Amino acid sequence: MPVSRETLISRVWRVVLLLLIFQAIYTPRVRVVPDSPQQVLTTNPVIGVHTRLTDEVEEWKIQATLRMVREMGAPWVVEFFPWPYIEPVKGRFTWRHSDLVIEHARNQGLTVIARLGWVPSWARPKDVDTTLTYLDEAHYDDFARFVAAFVARYRGRVSHVIIWNEPNLSFEWGYRPVSPEGYVALLRTVYRRAHAANPDVVVLAGALAPTLERSGSTAGLNDLDYLRRMYQAGAAPYFDALAAHAYGLTAPPTASPSPEVINFRRVELLRAVMVSYGDAGKQVYVTEAGWNDHPRWIHAVRPARRIEYTIGAYEWARQHWPWCPCVAMWAFRYPSPTHSYQDYYAFVTPEFEPRVIYREVQRYAHGE
Repeated sequence: MPVSRETLISRVWRVVLLLLIFQAIYTPRVRVVPDSPQQVLTTNPVIGVHTRLTDEVEEWKIQATLRMVREMGAPWVVEFFPWPYIEPVKGRFTWRHSDLVIEHARNQGLTVIARLGWVPSWARPKDVDTTLTYLDEAHYDDFARFVAAFVARYRGRVSHVIIWNEPNLSFEWGYRPVSPEGYVALLRTVYRRAHAANPDVVVLAGALAPTLERSGSTAGLNDLDYLRRMYQAGAAPYFDALAAHAYGLTAPPTASPSPEVINFRRVELLRAVMVSYGDAGKQVYVTEAGWNDHPRWIHAVRPARRIEYTIGAYEWARQHWPWCPCVAMWAFRYPSPTHSYQDYYAFVTPEFEPRVIYREVQRYAHGE
């Protein structure tokens, strides 16, 4: 059947319109050319940052973030690799994003400490409402199998893994009463599988939150008491080093530690607990730390103070903590603004604009 001129013109315009719409909504993938292998130049090998690449989907932004970390003079990065992202369906692993992060970090000469946690829906109870942080003992072996797969895949590229995050807080323990004994049972299950898969891996326990909560609190448990109970539950053979969080709040990094105070040097009290239980040979990695410079948050300091305290903390660890290889400040950069006080922990904006603290730490790390 012959097509009229009007019908033909109408069809052509429809095609043109569709092409214009497609062009408007389609964002071409940026081709990423790997940097040549790099080396971190720094005067302080303890310097680290906690990156937030978990939800960064564009490869060029992953590369740019890690390049800026290296250029700042930080040899260490802590990054979160959520179990649900990698194994959304039991037995089916999706490694593409973690491969990108780890390869770009390695290319920049950075040492990655991988934080492993969260729980996929298939590994949580079906008859009750639970959160991503709810891991019951029935699924400890599933988590251990995931950890083993992770350390085996990245053997020679990732040598440090953190098992869970802040288990001494109810929020991070699935909104349940915290249980040092339950966490030790998790460590026992994971440690054996991880070392069977990669004998060289360093398993970090704890990542304990600094808190003054007493036994019976619904919010959590004092980190010092929690660590003591871990040892009493037989934790010592099932971790190679301790991960700790060391936020300074408004106090300088030189402020003396006290069991009733949260400050940067509270880590020394955790170290004392380890020594008292015969674990002096193990190191402590500070995997979160820092100061905030929000203008209206009660726990923040002025930007100049934040710079002074951050550099002071790196220097304190270098001079006084031979048992601490890394202090990783929270947080290097967020993929997008949080529109909260959290944005004022960042060293770099989501648009890759260095904040003043980035420049000053860079000068310090390069000996300027």
